[in-house]
Amino acid sequence: MKILFLVYHGFSDESGISKKIHYQVKGMQLNGHEVHLCYYDFDSRGHRCRYVDEKVIKDYGTGIKAAIRSRFNLSCILDYCTSNGIEIVYVRSFMNASPVLIRLFKRLKEKGVRSVMEIPTYPYDSEFRGYPLKYKIPLYIDMLFRNSLSAQMEAIVTFSNEKRIFGQKAIRISNGIDFDALPLNNPVYQDDIHLIGVAEIHYWHGFDRLVAGIGEYYKKNPDGRKIYFHVVGGQDSRGMKANGYSTIDEVAKAYNIEKYVVMHGSLYGSQLDEIFGQCVFAVGSLGRHRSGITSIKTLKNREYATRGIPFIYSEIDSDFEDKPYVIKAPADESPIDIQSIVDFINHFDMSPEHIRKTVEHLAWKRQMQKVIDELCKDTDDL
Repeated sequence: MKILFLVYHGFSDESGISKKIHYQVKGMQLNGHEVHLCYYDFDSRGHRCRYVDEKVIKDYGTGIKAAIRSRFNLSCILDYCTSNGIEIVYVRSFMNASPVLIRLFKRLKEKGVRSVMEIPTYPYDSEFRGYPLKYKIPLYIDMLFRNSLSAQMEAIVTFSNEKRIFGQKAIRISNGIDFDALPLNNPVYQDDIHLIGVAEIHYWHGFDRLVAGIGEYYKKNPDGRKIYFHVVGGQDSRGMKANGYSTIDEVAKAYNIEKYVVMHGSLYGSQLDEIFGQCVFAVGSLGRHRSGITSIKTLKNREYATRGIPFIYSEIDSDFEDKPYVIKAPADESPIDIQSIVDFINHFDMSPEHIRKTVEHLAWKRQMQKVIDELCKDTDDL
């Protein structure tokens, strides 16, 4: 099939979202589909452009007028689809439903092009809680039009357990894995215990709970095994404070454990692999309850398992609930019990290779084909 994978932004080497999108495209291609990636970015001259596979299909120019045109003039996407025989548009939601997008997807449907929209996190309204009004305005616009936009879709792709979203049927898949992109972790075990958490850190990641747990651990065990927490990724300090949560730095300072909490900033590639090589245990989300989410299938849990490192999280993730390499934390505000992690590590003997084998069925190739199969199950397209 000929598929256009549509996103409303550009890419960066540091972004996990950027990597995920390229893995999804690759997954579709591995199933034999012809997939083209459409995105929006600036060129070397500073022009706002819409691209397909690095080729400009619309140059909006520069300045305020170009910014406005880029939001309202989307006919280039319709023209590309109709002139290139695109059969399916797979679009990643940017929480940006609008009359312009409704009109685009309605016209695509009239041309016989089927569309499906991925909503990366659902529900997402509470993720804006505590932010100033100017940051909430796009959400309010989205709330006005998202049901109408969803009505133009064949289905909504979700990583939740919801069967219907915004009045439209949902196709439930898991966040996937590109096994070629993630090496096995082979840490050097030592007396000190090194933990790692990787995320673009928001208040719902709950890393502050882990830091508070380390602080409580040192209170009770001043001469115990040394615990270090390596934090990789930027921190949304404004969002944390706006929602009443302390930043990682503030919690570490309050407990006087700054030297045990190592903030690395954003890393990728060999630099990230090197930090993983020091660590024997990983930290997933510990605060999804803060944004009203009970069940979710996060990308990070799958990446940890693919690397072969045990980890902790607090939400419900149906792919990992019964796995022996997982610790489930309570979905509340209590500090994480670090002693339980120490005890777990002391008795853990599952190899990285064994952990990795448990998630082979989560390859992006399989997950993306579920979407195509669902869309085409009543046709002879496949």
